[in-house]
Amino acid sequence: MKKLINDPSAAVDEMVEAFAAAHADIVELAAPRVVARAETSNGKVGLAIGGGSGHEPAFLGYVGAGMADTAAIGNIFAAPGPEIVLDSIRRADHGKGVILIYGNYSGDVLNCRLAIQRAEGEGIDVRSVFVSDDVASAGADEVEKRRGIAGDIVVFKTTGAAAEAGLTLDEVERVARKANANTRSMGVALTGAELPGAARPIFESEPDEMDVGLGVHGEPGISREPIGSADEVGRLLADRILDDLGCPAGSRVAVLVNGLGATPPVEQYLVYRAVRETMIERGLTVERSYVGEYVTSLQMAGVSATVTLLDDELLSLLDAPARTVSLLR
Repeated sequence: MKKLINDPSAAVDEMVEAFAAAHADIVELAAPRVVARAETSNGKVGLAIGGGSGHEPAFLGYVGAGMADTAAIGNIFAAPGPEIVLDSIRRADHGKGVILIYGNYSGDVLNCRLAIQRAEGEGIDVRSVFVSDDVASAGADEVEKRRGIAGDIVVFKTTGAAAEAGLTLDEVERVARKANANTRSMGVALTGAELPGAARPIFESEPDEMDVGLGVHGEPGISREPIGSADEVGRLLADRILDDLGCPAGSRVAVLVNGLGATPPVEQYLVYRAVRETMIERGLTVERSYVGEYVTSLQMAGVSATVTLLDDELLSLLDAPARTVSLLR
């Protein structure tokens, strides 16, 4: 497979360094594989995010005013090591405590907990929230086992806005947990992710098939089904998300349709159209919509849909100003 890279083993470090250099007005390289806000943000709760590389613009693209203070980056589809996470916590600490938000994956959870132990030994008050929005990865009775996918973005945005507004660490943690509890996602893939240096995609399906319930670390779907039209895929995702989220008629929601890396905007918007129509048919008001590439998976063709049940607080935090490379409000 054709890739514009140098040494595959150096690709992540080179990418992180280049990202910081390209966007020096917003971010800076704070430590190896740690990007931080370039501007001073003293006197507030710090927000440290991160995860494996290969999901760009996540996680680097969400560092900046109104969102994250730092992002720690691991190898492709792999959690950043405890030392990298610790460096990001130290840089995010402004004396008011730090909230750490990562996807709910075993490697991320383990490395974050190891880093938190060391940070607390240094006197930093750290809280953690592991995003668990993927309805396909576990049933409603095992929410704690669910993965974090594009719902990360909603949790990052609302939590970052709460911290920017000067809320206490307890209040910022409450917002993060509420945003996570109110958010559900699900995706479909038409092709597998393509790792640098690999000869073939991580998984392959027949031309007339799609993987339903994929993960963003290259995992295939939980089922393989005949490929549907944009309308059919959008309605499938919306129905499964809403059945799990349980939004009563009259509820307000935010909708995010996320391209996974090799899906053009025309397809993303066609899927969004069907998702939105399904929301309206169910008596919901779509207050905010986001369509684009937010959390990708290395040239995977496909989309995910995310729905967040809104209240006045979450809507206000979504609308709060932010200046990052990949999200500007």
